[in-house]
Amino acid sequence: MSSNSIRILAGNSHPALAKLIAKRLGTDLANVTVTKYSNQETAVTIGESVRDEDVYIIQSGCGEINDHLMELLIMINACKTASARRITAVLPCFPYARQDKKDKSRAPISAKLVANMLTVAGADHVITMDLHASQIQGFFDCPVDNLYGEPSLLRYIRENIPDWKNAIIVSPDAGGAKRATSIADHLDLDFALIHKERKKANEVSRMVLVGDVKDKVAILVDDMADTCGTLGLAAKTLMENGAAAVYAIVIHGVLSGKALDVINNSVLTRVVVTNTIPHAEKKKLCPKLDTIDVSAVLAEAIRRTHNGESVSYLFGHAAI
Repeated sequence: MSSNSIRILAGNSHPALAKLIAKRLGTDLANVTVTKYSNQETAVTIGESVRDEDVYIIQSGCGEINDHLMELLIMINACKTASARRITAVLPCFPYARQDKKDKSRAPISAKLVANMLTVAGADHVITMDLHASQIQGFFDCPVDNLYGEPSLLRYIRENIPDWKNAIIVSPDAGGAKRATSIADHLDLDFALIHKERKKANEVSRMVLVGDVKDKVAILVDDMADTCGTLGLAAKTLMENGAAAVYAIVIHGVLSGKALDVINNSVLTRVVVTNTIPHAEKKKLCPKLDTIDVSAVLAEAIRRTHNGESVSYLFGHAAI
């Protein structure tokens, strides 16, 4: 007879985070083998029964993103056909989240496509963290819990940034102003904004600072750092305007391309990212990188979902 217990399955995208989540929940990862055939097809074998169980599949949108997405879809479908009671896809970093609108002619809305694929594969519920645009929740026909990294960021700032009371929160673009003002309000700090002009995607041409950062510790806050070109230029702009030091705190540290070189050669004191995306190897090459562990938030969300408790407490409080 089933106890309807939690079963945690992990794909190949971020096994370290999956182990941390399982450890916090006091359980082991389910026995799953994900391999590739010689023709690069993905093969999934679930090595234990999931019949009538509450299944959580942890897979982040990073690295070989298309392979990992396909892995997730096949794992969801394998659990569905194995009669799992409920299947929850846990995506710490949602894949294709930046392709969330038709910003030019003939552009695809790929985030909606991913949502459709997850639903069709058999996902009953989705847990993710800091979506690039929170409207992505509306792309799904199943419940979506969009967790916030903000409480963890606030705790990090209070505990690890010296002289944080003499700081100013800076948004590197207009799109992140809401996030930055929310953090500034919680810490009772001032807020500044950098307006950037892009020549083309991933390339920033000019930056204009709105606000006074003179002799203050500037804390750049953003949801994602990809090539880090924006962060590097923003830090340079802030120092030119008299900032005492510049920190960058980012939820999803994609850190692709020349990102590590940009950080190492920049005026940034420290770049802090959460572990929604694995970066253990990158930390060895970049001494300025620091990590905020969000496994507690994800584990608590899984526990509350399984027990039928409210998840909204986590929107304003950091899980311990």
